[in-house]
Amino acid sequence: MRTIRFALGALFLTVMAASTFAQTETTYEEAPEAPRRAMTFEDLYAMGRVSDPQPSPDGQQVLYVVTQYSLENNTSNSDIYAVSLKDNAVRRLTDAPRGDNTPRWSPDGKSIAFISSREGGPQIWTMKPDGGNQRKLTSISTGAGGVAWSPDGAHLLFVSSVYPDCADDDCNKRRDDAKEKDPCKAMVIDRLPYRVWNEWKDGKVSHVFVMPANGGTPKDVTPGEFDTPPIDLGGHQDYAVSPDGAEIAYVKNTEKLVVASTNNDIWIAKLDGSGARCISAANKACDNQPVYSPDGKYIAWRAMTRPGYEADKYDLIVYDRRTQKTMKMTDGMDRSVDEVLWSPDSRRILFTAQDGPYISLFEVPVAGGDILRVLKGIITMKYKEGDKIIPIELGTLRSSFRLLSDGHTLVYLGQRMNYPAEVMSSYYEDGQVKDMRQHTFTNKKLLDTLDLREPESFTFKSADGTPIQAWILLPPGFDKTKKYPAIFLVHGGPQGVWGDEFHYRWNMELFAAPGFVVVAINPRGSTGFGQAFTDGVNGDWGGKPYKDIMAGVDHALKTYPFIDKERIGAAGASYGGYMMNWILGNTNRFKAIFTHSGVYDLRSKYGGTEELWFPEWEFQGTPWSNPAMYEKWSPSRLAKNFKTPTLVSHGQLDFRVVVEQSMQLFTALQRQGVESKFLYFPDEGHTILKPRNSQLWYREFHAWFKKHLMK
Repeated sequence: MRTIRFALGALFLTVMAASTFAQTETTYEEAPEAPRRAMTFEDLYAMGRVSDPQPSPDGQQVLYVVTQYSLENNTSNSDIYAVSLKDNAVRRLTDAPRGDNTPRWSPDGKSIAFISSREGGPQIWTMKPDGGNQRKLTSISTGAGGVAWSPDGAHLLFVSSVYPDCADDDCNKRRDDAKEKDPCKAMVIDRLPYRVWNEWKDGKVSHVFVMPANGGTPKDVTPGEFDTPPIDLGGHQDYAVSPDGAEIAYVKNTEKLVVASTNNDIWIAKLDGSGARCISAANKACDNQPVYSPDGKYIAWRAMTRPGYEADKYDLIVYDRRTQKTMKMTDGMDRSVDEVLWSPDSRRILFTAQDGPYISLFEVPVAGGDILRVLKGIITMKYKEGDKIIPIELGTLRSSFRLLSDGHTLVYLGQRMNYPAEVMSSYYEDGQVKDMRQHTFTNKKLLDTLDLREPESFTFKSADGTPIQAWILLPPGFDKTKKYPAIFLVHGGPQGVWGDEFHYRWNMELFAAPGFVVVAINPRGSTGFGQAFTDGVNGDWGGKPYKDIMAGVDHALKTYPFIDKERIGAAGASYGGYMMNWILGNTNRFKAIFTHSGVYDLRSKYGGTEELWFPEWEFQGTPWSNPAMYEKWSPSRLAKNFKTPTLVSHGQLDFRVVVEQSMQLFTALQRQGVESKFLYFPDEGHTILKPRNSQLWYREFHAWFKKHLMK
């Protein structure tokens, strides 16, 4: 049994970062600060969205991607930037009308490979570190994505969806051209899955390709009828090359009925794809995200234990390539492993995990020993702007951790609910974070004009005494002497979490902007509070989680006198939408409800979804093997109780929770004369992504709650 030790005794850590802006020196006058205003949807979509930090091999600079949205054109575009870790000087490296993303340094730092859609769909391009000499490297008809270098710099890997019986790209192109020209668009389907998330499978599978780094014909190294990476439950990257460039590790599920199986496995083969064999066959649950140690002795990956359960705890596994034995590194740790990083000397592994509502960073020695929590919670970073000290509190260290070759510099994205993600770094030594610096300030000018409130975390006890964490966010211009309407949010999953992050699709600051208090509760089923807590929703969708939410509502109304208990609403999507539908049948205490992509009837939902392991685990069988469970927790059973005004929202291309779920709900509401609207998106899936559609979505959300809570 391993012990978890804490590097930080308290939840709060304050560090100093002497950062300056690269472009100009900022001066300050002794003048009152201009009043800040509430954020608008247009502000949200004017923000540059920072992602995918990639430090250079020499540790001097970081590549990253900024995505901008155009409401006028209803489009988005991504470009690649570089920032100096020394002085924060920013350079824009690409400026194409189509998206550029996935920048990856060559091991020698002399070249950058990236994916661009500027010519002939998504293809691999390369450029010099200064952005010069941009040239197209691939012209594969099925497109390229997820580019990665082999550690020796000799090869590039990428993924593409191809017809499994095609031996070359000419075959794939002929097949696609014939489909395009054929006036009959019907499909003959003889197996599951025939669609995934929001796309039809159309006979293609994802394969990994390898090609020479200087160009040439790509080779399919994972041929056959199975997807690599798998259709779902994948890691951050599910293919990697050994340090000597001789071997590839990748993830594949070879079960006959993939839609009912979570048995993704780790496979290894020679770089040309020959000699493939599975090295995780003993585990019938999910294995993914293989990462070779720098010295080539080990492969680390993540593994679940319970077959069929997509929200099981991920443990950290280390495979000794010489002895072919595996070691579980996270016994005794009740958190699920996310990103995995090797130290340059291959003696330690760093990994992230959801830890309460935050992302924490942990360390474990490969030779064995205690697990050390390196970083948790809210970090108050202070940086210099001219001669002024600016504090920023950063909560969720969300993702994309990278450890530089010096073994001490961590690069990552930092953000909070009131602060969008930016590139950060920390000095790391002996399990301690010594320093924190912010290097990009993409949205500073806009953020300086907005009244974005810091979230407050609170904890209460549910009906059975279980502690439940939640967030409260106050509206702009808040006055504690006034009464405010409140909206209570329920997250999806159900194995998800409301974290301290700047979310663009469910942005709490924007929800609060018209004058609403926003309360987001993490009930049973939420991740980061221990696996037993996550398991608490299994087979009990409308049971303990519902009681947790109602107890949270009671606690908030009792604790925060500025909330008007006569003007409260509720909103949620996916499982959160299910909970809205369940609330409709169980209580009339809310004045209005917003339900997006919500499950309404569990039996018909089973037949429409594209992943069957999920309902079969959650409801302990199929609708014909366990009909009582599906009946018990279906909101449709309680339709006669519906009375609350409800706004229903759904996308036609949602194959996870099919649109007929919301159609059934809307019909039941309308048939009984309950005030209701149906916000229908013919060109969206489970989430609303297009700028104009998102604009309408937020506008209708606000209008609905203004009408019913601000009378």
